[in-house]
Amino acid sequence: MRGGAQLSVTDLRRSTRHPVNLPVIGEHRTRGDIMLHVANISTTGFMATEIEDLGRGERVTVRLPSIGRIEAFVVWADGTRAGFQFERIIRMDDFNKLIRSLQPAPKPRSSR
Repeated sequence: MRGGAQLSVTDLRRSTRHPVNLPVIGEHRTRGDIMLHVANISTTGFMATEIEDLGRGERVTVRLPSIGRIEAFVVWADGTRAGFQFERIIRMDDFNKLIRSLQPAPKPRSSR
């Protein structure tokens, strides 16, 4: 039996990545809840920093604003960073909502 994740989404490394600063709790099937810090995200996956010893092929489920729960697979890991690929591609309209929700609200203008 072959190990690792059987990914249904084609590896699309050329997807535009958006820098974010998003702490999330990942649900791992054997380790329970683990903290991840999402540093960049695209419609096909994300890079997390401050990870705790995850290996290629491991799966976590994360809850993202405007997206909800989505499963992701580790496709690479290097020290305290790891790249994750979503189980499915996020629709562009949902992804745009996610990005807008993560950007800080503009400061209101003072009326003079």
